[in-house]
Amino acid sequence: MNKPLSPESQGSSTRPYLIRALHDWCTDNGFTPYLAVHVDETVDVPREYVKNNEIVLNVGFEATSGLQLGNDLIEFKARFGGVARDICVPVDHVVAIYARENGQGMAFPMPAAPGTAPSMGSDEGEATPGVASAGPRPAGPRLSAVPSQRTPVPEASPSDAAAGAPPTDDGPEPSGPDAAGGRPSLKRIK
Repeated sequence: MNKPLSPESQGSSTRPYLIRALHDWCTDNGFTPYLAVHVDETVDVPREYVKNNEIVLNVGFEATSGLQLGNDLIEFKARFGGVARDICVPVDHVVAIYARENGQGMAFPMPAAPGTAPSMGSDEGEATPGVASAGPRPAGPRLSAVPSQRTPVPEASPSDAAAGAPPTDDGPEPSGPDAAGGRPSLKRIK
């Protein structure tokens, strides 16, 4: 018989550790790390770059100053339209981290609504198996396609940390064996 684990026995979230690891992997391989972030009142980003409660941030060392990838918050300074801004993102609002150049990365569950606890059936820090869901999703923002090698990524100025909204499916149709879904697959890591 499986007993639900208490929050104390589950340990801390794996999300900040996975974000740091993937940021390091991107940097070590010469890729540009992007964060897709669910934006609500607890996220401090330039609102004019937020679309559908989402923003994509370039968190490469060339685009940021004073980058701190903490266990609870991601904080840095970045230029948006030539103006330096302070950015503060709660780690649980990061819904994906990926390399701009090839789309490889990891997606995470959306943050729990204020006042609700994460369900015991889901691991808060566990990566979701893919960006698209087969079943109905709760109303609200969702992560658009994470770019793949087959999906062109709009070029962003290295001095601008925001890449705008996540890429949409408006680009050319992908070809090849994975063309049916048009989205990269992300592996579940436990």
